[in-house]
Parts: sequence; C-alpha cells; structure tokens
Amino acid sequence: MRTRIALALGAALALVASLFAFSLPAHADTGFRVQDGRLVDAAGNDFLIRGVSHAHTWYTHQTGSFADIKSLGANTVRVVLSSGDRWNENSAADVENVVSLCKANRLVCMLEVHDTTGYGEEGAAATLDEAVDYWLRIQDVLHGEEDHVLVNIGNEPYGNDQGVNQAWAADTIDAIERLRAAGFEHTLVVDAPNWGQDWQGIMRRDAPQVAAADDNTVFSIHMYGVYEQESTVVSYLEHFVNAGLPLIVGEFGHDHSDGNPDEDAIMEHTRRLGLGYVGWSWSGNGGGVEYLDMVEGFDVNRLTPWGERIFHGPDGIGETSVEAPIYGGGGEPTDPPTEEPSEPPTEEPSEPPTDPEGECTAEFRVTNEWSGGFQAEVEVTAHTALTGWVVTWTSPAGQTVAHSWNTDLSTSGGTVTARNVAYNGTVAAGAATTFGLIGNGTAVAPDPACAAA
Repeated sequence: MRTRIALALGAALALVASLFAFSLPAHADTGFRVQDGRLVDAAGNDFLIRGVSHAHTWYTHQTGSFADIKSLGANTVRVVLSSGDRWNENSAADVENVVSLCKANRLVCMLEVHDTTGYGEEGAAATLDEAVDYWLRIQDVLHGEEDHVLVNIGNEPYGNDQGVNQAWAADTIDAIERLRAAGFEHTLVVDAPNWGQDWQGIMRRDAPQVAAADDNTVFSIHMYGVYEQESTVVSYLEHFVNAGLPLIVGEFGHDHSDGNPDEDAIMEHTRRLGLGYVGWSWSGNGGGVEYLDMVEGFDVNRLTPWGERIFHGPDGIGETSVEAPIYGGGGEPTDPPTEEPSEPPTEEPSEPPTDPEGECTAEFRVTNEWSGGFQAEVEVTAHTALTGWVVTWTSPAGQTVAHSWNTDLSTSGGTVTARNVAYNGTVAAGAATTFGLIGNGTAVAPDPACAAA
C-alpha cells in the first residue's frame, strides 16, 4: 500500500508482442499458470486467492504468523520483502525459510518487493529493474517452487508523476523479460501504478500489451480511497474479466487516509466474478493507520473489527477460501460466472438525469472531498447502443479538473468535454460505463449532458 504506514522503528510500511524480435519463454509445465484469463495450477484447477499481506521484512521474528493466518482460513500469504534498496535486504536463506513456512502451513506464497513503492514520487523508491536484480540474487531458493510461489515483482511501482508512470507497461515488460531470460518460470504478478490504485487508468489501458508479451502474468489492483463507490469497483473488475485478462485485488482495506473503500463491494464482486483478493494487513501498522491491522500485536486471539470483517464476514476468507490443490484442496466455493457480468449498480441520482429519452445520460457524483479539492465519478448510461460518447458540462465558478481517468478530457473556458477512450466507447443499450476525475475548487456537482459520438 502507499507508504503512509509507519513502522515502530520509523520505516514506512505501509506491453505489443509484435514489437519484440524474440518471444519470451513459455510458462512452466509445472506450477501455476494463466489459462483463459484465470489463474490455475499445474493440473488446470482454478485457484481463487484468498489471502493476507504480512509485513515480514520488518517483523522477521513473527514467524508464527504463517500458522495463525492459515488457522483463520486463508489459502495465500502475501509476504513483504525488501531488496535492500530502502530497508534491510531479506537474504536468500530468509526467503527460503519463508517458503518453507508457507509450505508447512499449506499456504501459497506470494512474495513481493516493497522497495519500489511510489517510484517517481517517493524519492527513496527503487526501480523495477532494481527489484529484478534482487529476484535474480535469490533465484536459487525459488527454483522448483513454481507450485507454491507467485512472484509479485514490485509493490506499487509508480506514484502519480505522469512523467514517469506512463512508462509502466514498457518497464514492466522489461522486468518480465529479464526474469524469463534468467529462467524464472513462476507466475508473475504486476502491480498497477498510481500507488497501486490505477486512478489514471494506465494499467487498465496497457495491460493487453503486457499480456501479449507474457502469457503467465497476473495483474494486481490495490483498492483504497479511489474505490469508495461500488460502481467504480464493479467497472474496474468487469473490464478485466470482459477482456479475458487475469486480475486480482492485491491489496485493500476497510478504511484509509485517502478515503473509505467499499470493502463489501470488493469482496462481493470478486466472489461473483471468480477473482482473488489479498487484504492489507495482518499486523504491525502504525503512524495513524493501525486500524488496518487484522489482529492486535500479532495475536491471533485479538481480532480487530477489520479482522472480523475479512475473516468472518460475508464473502470473507472463512466463507470463500479453498485450500490450494497442491495441498489437497479442490473445487471452488462458488462457480465462476457463466453469464455476462451484471451492470454496475447505480445510486439514486441527486438530480434528475438529463434527457432520459436521448441517446445517453450522464450523472456526476462527488465521491470524496477535501479542502480545495474533490474526487468525482461520472456514469454514462446508454439508452441506445453506442460506439462512442461525449459528455459536456459547464464547471461551477472556480472549479477546474486536475486529473481524469477512463476518458479523454479537455477544457475550454468553463466548458469541460469528456470523450470515451478506446476501451469504453462501445456501450450496449441499457448498460453503463464510468470515468473519474480529481477537481480543484468546490465540490459542486454540475449537470452534464451526454450524446453519441
């Protein structure tokens, strides 16, 4: 997660294939792999990740946490490691022990390098290339563990600096190439930019390039304050499912300093769509976000409200987790979707929709606000089948748009024009799509107009 999480010691816790003249090695015949947009094991069984992040690199002595996490029903533990670029490097011997603890407790290990968090915005952050250097240093202890280990190359590898994070796809492909060329056959997991939340839609836009370059990579979205609305959660998840791209929610919480994520929607719709999730985090959070601890003081008998929710609540780990087939588990808690995903839920509009008999309508919703700024979501509903759309509005006095995602947005004077991008212009009659923005000024919702383009 974005490293607003401070540790007790003071450290922060918190791609097109034709462009290449060679092809990357195919996935291993053993181990996890991506098949038809889903994560499966060597025998082709679906594996639905239900896991917990554990801050091992800062709490290396808390080895009992692996058994405790398993005891509450998780089938995966996402293990925080350091490449030595920001924190003390986890040695090959230490990682070998972590893998043995995962195996002893019948858990799948998702290993991640945390030093990359917020690169381009966080001055101390490591590059993806430096993360790959670390994976190569410890490769020997991971060789042969493709059945038990997923490699999450780097945590939240870019911040919000658009001068840097637009290179996400190219840099991610470069990192994958290096790992595959060195002999890594593990399923790889790649995090989104924007501190993992992809509010600019970079991973959503460019994931097909990465998937074309490597057939055994899973995409990971982190859901915090950007995902306050159920419709935003649904839109993002369904986009990847509809595109046949493998996705997990690699981090999420029940609250955060940047907004209140809808954890109920995250858990409900990952279950409905057959997608994995990993909650943040077991224990050890500080700096004002202790509420993200699932247990107090690494004590499995002291569950917090967040711990109770994720382990014992509806669509939680206890209700939906199935042990990995490699350990003898099998089947699924719910069948994967056999019909088209439902449309994003809509809320009661604050104002009557514009021109309900026209080609489309647009609803502007403020989802978060702060002094001098706000976050908003615009939902476009098609009344006839669309192959493109354009939404316009007049900004209230003093209001401007600073950033936007899932749209090509421009301003002229006080008029804002938002057009579809390549992946969301086609909308079936009765269906909807959404885009978002960050605004400056007062959080007043304008009355947008929508038309076919």
